[in-house]
Amino acid sequence: MDLQLDGKLALVTASTGGIGKAIAACLAREGARVIVNGRTAATVDRAIADLTARIPGARLERLVADNGTSEGTRTTTAEYPAVDILVNNLGIYGAVDFLRTSDEAWQEMFEVNVMSGVRLARHYLPAMLSNGTGRIVFLASEAAVMPAAEMVHYSASKTMVLGVTRGLAELTKGTAVTSNAIVAGSTKTEGAVSFISELYPGVPFDEAEAKFMGAGSARSTSLIGRLIKPEEVGDLVAYVSSPLAAAINGSALRIDGGLVRSVF
Repeated sequence: MDLQLDGKLALVTASTGGIGKAIAACLAREGARVIVNGRTAATVDRAIADLTARIPGARLERLVADNGTSEGTRTTTAEYPAVDILVNNLGIYGAVDFLRTSDEAWQEMFEVNVMSGVRLARHYLPAMLSNGTGRIVFLASEAAVMPAAEMVHYSASKTMVLGVTRGLAELTKGTAVTSNAIVAGSTKTEGAVSFISELYPGVPFDEAEAKFMGAGSARSTSLIGRLIKPEEVGDLVAYVSSPLAAAINGSALRIDGGLVRSVF
């Protein structure tokens, strides 16, 4: 399927690894010019080298900026004043006892998971509206609709992302600009693999993954019984970023393997 993304300029924040890198790869395969973003030159250069080797003809651009800070977003918007597609993938998480979660930890979660996307959307949305076309995509989480007791601050930040997404969509009425959120389930990133391996030390990863997703766990409602592949999330983001998804706006699109037991 041709997603009609050839030549479109896409910024994917935090795209040197994990879901972000998979999204960058999927967009690049569809012919988009992809801005690969990370906090250090070394990680950006490694990611670009790997993506170039795997995707012949990939058009990749380099951006070193920490978009979890206001200074970083200023760097980003100065280097790239306009984009066709903005994918707000940057996010942090962590398991912390709610009673021991400090104000500083709450503030950091809010700054990175919410304000990074808010600042970038605030900059890029006016030009998209003026041009009458554009895509803004936020990466949310199943925790946005199924808050995790061990990650209350993270869950709250992702719920707020859904509110921001829908609010921005209301501003796009009458244009071909869209704002959508991707509600991803537990995904097989390097961080997730490390986290699960630490939970079940000495257990082969396939068995550890089955335990993590199995009976008695918070993820036992998953219908596929496994972690989501980053490429699966990337494919959905690429579709939502395309002209083919013009009728999808203001939506929270679940790719959770059926983990959330809800029709809507």
